[in-house]
Amino acid sequence: MEAFVHEALPQRVVFGTGSMQQAGREIERLGASRALVLSTPGHAAEAEALAEALGTAAAGVFAGAVMHTPVEVTEQALQVLTEAGADVVVALGGGSTIGLGKALARRSGVRQIAIPTSYAGSEATPILGETAEGRKTTQRDLRVLPEAILYDPELTLGLPPAFSVTSGLNAIAHAVEALYAENRNPLIRLLALSGLEAMANALPRILDDPQARDARSDALYGAWACGTCLGSVGMALHHRICHVLGGSFGLPHAETHSVILPHAVAYNEAAANGLLAPVAELLGAPTAADGLHRLATRLGAPRSLRELGMPESGLGDAAEEIAASPYWNPRSVEQEAVRRLLQDAFGGQPPRAA
Repeated sequence: MEAFVHEALPQRVVFGTGSMQQAGREIERLGASRALVLSTPGHAAEAEALAEALGTAAAGVFAGAVMHTPVEVTEQALQVLTEAGADVVVALGGGSTIGLGKALARRSGVRQIAIPTSYAGSEATPILGETAEGRKTTQRDLRVLPEAILYDPELTLGLPPAFSVTSGLNAIAHAVEALYAENRNPLIRLLALSGLEAMANALPRILDDPQARDARSDALYGAWACGTCLGSVGMALHHRICHVLGGSFGLPHAETHSVILPHAVAYNEAAANGLLAPVAELLGAPTAADGLHRLATRLGAPRSLRELGMPESGLGDAAEEIAASPYWNPRSVEQEAVRRLLQDAFGGQPPRAA
């Protein structure tokens, strides 16, 4: 056993059907009394219903969260938060809404309760990604970690199958990169493989029956497990690529993860020195990259950056930006190799060691 360091995150998790109904109790538990409910415009009705259920504990609703957490939206929400005198935010939604809650916490110190409705897993992390002037930056800061998460599988029953798939593959990406992270450890390895297995088994069942409560519950557990991996250890090339493509080119977050993951794993697999072998075994494939590619294909996930709206003319600029400030990676991040990886991903080609 190699020496390792594991630092547990200070976060309360309430998991189970109907857990959203405990939001009022969690607000009281935090010693708060005025909650601003956050959502995207598409979930405004649900946010209003939650605020109504909270009664006097609700300070209002801000339903303007958008993808990639642009700073101008955060500034609008901060003004609403200040004017309402809120001392806690309740983020009801996926990564966009939870990201907004984190951005508000970083600026104001407000406490957070996250109620996820997708599988992104960002609620389990002290990581905030923000976009300003066409560039997305990420930072790790315990101040942005939600104090409590309420996981209610009932809230995911309406998540469209196609987005369930891409959101779930996004979560799987966290687990995969945790396996070869610079600061990996055996506890996170176990959690990564557990989360990956739960998600990989649940997603096909969700496609077959979107109302399958056991599959939804398994996927939500997988989201928590994979998200905890993301929050506990560093990420590598895959996440750097997705952050650049999302922040600089406006590509959709979950779908971009779905396209890039097999290619990034192919880039790193040999350099990971066997650390990805359990992924290949779990997915019944000769390599982890091939297994992830097969899984995405079976699930009908997007296969190419072209179909996500990426301009081919931007591939060179993206490769340059990725290589200019790379995350730690088991293999050196070389601009030309990354450019080839992006070209393969653009055209929807099978993954290969770039």
